Amino acid sequence: MKIDAVTIFPEYFAPLSLSLIGKAQESGLLEVAIHDLRSFTSDNHHSVDDTPYGGGAGMVMKPEIWGQALDPLMKPETDLIILTPAGRRFNQKMAHTLSQSEHLVFACGRYEGIDARVGQHYAAQGFRVHEVSIGDYVLGGGEVASLVMIEAITRLLPGVLGNPDSLIEESHVEEGFLEYPNYTKPAIWRDLSVPDILLSGNHGAIATWRGEQAQRRAQEQS
Repeated sequence: MKIDAVTIFPEYFAPLSLSLIGKAQESGLLEVAIHDLRSFTSDNHHSVDDTPYGGGAGMVMKPEIWGQALDPLMKPETDLIILTPAGRRFNQKMAHTLSQSEHLVFACGRYEGIDARVGQHYAAQGFRVHEVSIGDYVLGGGEVASLVMIEAITRLLPGVLGNPDSLIEESHVEEGFLEYPNYTKPAIWRDLSVPDILLSGNHGAIATWRGEQAQRRAQEQS
């Protein structure tokens, strides 16, 4: 299996050189590459985020930078995993499914998350895109969540555990935490437009729209 992770904090992934995952890489069972998102920026400050359309607290990670980082990594066999509190709950069943993949790409968001059009774009291109959450709590970013998933997935690969009988299947079913989709500049990116309501300046209508979107996501995830 090949794993790529894109992050603004590559140092977070140092533990992947340790323990079973480190040994799996040494033995050739697993290949891991970490990519610094800021290396794909072109401004002096290496900015990766901007203010959200429709207002609100926090910043949203810009789609054009993510596109430049992800484009070279995406292959027909790739599963793109976007870490987000609005995603489908990660569990042992999902770990087993993803352990069958040849190539996993983890997109580690920060701030208020990654512009929703990034996932939309790659899904429209025919890639398998998974929005995933590891639980009903808020982390500083997707790096820790990625480490959790990588450990849960890679321990299922044949040969990673010394004793395969030690694998125990677990399933945790809990109510998920969902968000509405977020967008930032530019208003049009790769022919995908920000919803008009977010450009209207009507904060009451925006709040209603966001509530409807969150409810729709909850229904889709159920």
